[in-house]
Amino acid sequence: MKGVILAGGTGTRLHPMTRITNKHLLPVYDKPMIYYPIEAMVNAGIEDIMVVTGGNHAGEFLMLLGDGREFGLKHLSYSYQEKAGGIAEALGLAHNFVDGDKFVVMLGDNILEESIAPYVENFRRQERGARVLMKEMSNPEHLRHLGVPILDGNGKIQYIREKPQSPPSPYAVIGVYMYDQTVFDVVSTLKPSGRGELEITDVNNAYIDRGEMEFDIIKGFWGDAGESIDVYYQVIDFVRAHGANKKVDTSGARDSTANPPGANTSGAKKPGKAAAEPVADAPEPVAEAVR
Repeated sequence: MKGVILAGGTGTRLHPMTRITNKHLLPVYDKPMIYYPIEAMVNAGIEDIMVVTGGNHAGEFLMLLGDGREFGLKHLSYSYQEKAGGIAEALGLAHNFVDGDKFVVMLGDNILEESIAPYVENFRRQERGARVLMKEMSNPEHLRHLGVPILDGNGKIQYIREKPQSPPSPYAVIGVYMYDQTVFDVVSTLKPSGRGELEITDVNNAYIDRGEMEFDIIKGFWGDAGESIDVYYQVIDFVRAHGANKKVDTSGARDSTANPPGANTSGAKKPGKAAAEPVADAPEPVAEAVR
């Protein structure tokens, strides 16, 4: 199992700080943001990682991370995205690195309270296809900025809608994706969206069409530290108080073998039990694509 961390984009929502550096190099509490996805993957048993970045500050990743031995990695590779062409385009740059293996993709600004190890293990046991992680959101307004799944009565994803005005379920697809080697065949067929980018939602919907998409619903905090200045500091406050990438109790975890609360065939949102009790006063940041 290999790992790919997408750490490109211009970070315009964190200006002016990102005028002088890549947003993934900014501090989150006591370490650079990019450390968190690396540690999440290492804790899940992944020892071979590629960082995809771009812009004028790409070389700073090499100076900071080196060869990855500090994190317990066997190999740390780098790839350069010449322009912001979307998550799926950045993913395509990892084709030679992946070399036929299964792999996990993380957006470099997504920070989770709990470990992804149980979900990576689920994917290791999965025969083929893809797997995504989802989080139940208490505020429907946030879902209008995210990828939101339509779930059928059997707990399967029928389709993922990007930034829906009327969210079809209370779940958001977060920035952790797992794929087999056929993902690069999918990427090669994509056409740019209206904003001129190759969209990761189109990749995921291709797997759904083939009946090869599974999912897990995470518990605990999830935040996108690159969503805005306000959310960036909210994530810092949470990590300072509660930590990140902590070992997770999976005794009550749900995956796509069980019907998630609120699953339905009509696409209409129905109330259901939360995947996890929210942390008091914790923010609910919005996930976003690599910018």
